[in-house]
Amino acid sequence: MDATKLVHMANQIALNFRLQPTDDAAALTAEHLKAFWSPAMRQALVAHLASGGEGLEPLAKAAAARLSPG
Repeated sequence: MDATKLVHMANQIALNFRLQPTDDAAALTAEHLKAFWSPAMRQALVAHLASGGEGLEPLAKAAAARLSPG
């Protein structure tokens, strides 16, 4: 799956959790990604973040950072 589609999907998911307090919203978004995305999709999102995260909204970036192994 290409990064553009992953970014769009991550941003949409983050948008759904945006009304939660900031830390909760990032954690809830990350938990959703862990529960419903394949490991390959999560890995690709983390790699995209590591290369600058172009297009990711701040909340989606924070969630992707929580998926990062280190």
